[in-house]
Amino acid sequence: MATDIKYWTEASATGGGREGTARLANGMLTFTMDTPEALGGAGKGHNPEELFATGYAACYLGAMRFAAQSEKLGEVPKDAKVSAAVGIGPRDEGGFGLKVKLTVSMPGVSEDVAKKIMERGHFICPYSNATQGNIEVDTVLA
Repeated sequence: MATDIKYWTEASATGGGREGTARLANGMLTFTMDTPEALGGAGKGHNPEELFATGYAACYLGAMRFAAQSEKLGEVPKDAKVSAAVGIGPRDEGGFGLKVKLTVSMPGVSEDVAKKIMERGHFICPYSNATQGNIEVDTVLA
């Protein structure tokens, strides 16, 4: 499947990966990384799952807005919100896996319209496309 890339970004991680520093190449954002307490770390910094959750929530909300507007499905209100919960744990096959729960709030939008916008948002969102068939993603309307 070909993708016509319009934008690239770059980040790097140093140190131990989960313990160290991660930063954008443009220098605009730097994170102290640390393993969460639930995985045996001190939990004194950020972790990849937090960053993934932040990116997925923002991207999916943008994809829903794009779908609603371009496909004339209705309007996503300014106070719409997507919360992304990302879980990590061992897989039966070995290694680790992720699970995502997206909770969508669209005040004032009917359930039928909201669900159609959510469905089309997944079709457009690159995070949804990347995770499809690889990570269980549950999407709920709050």
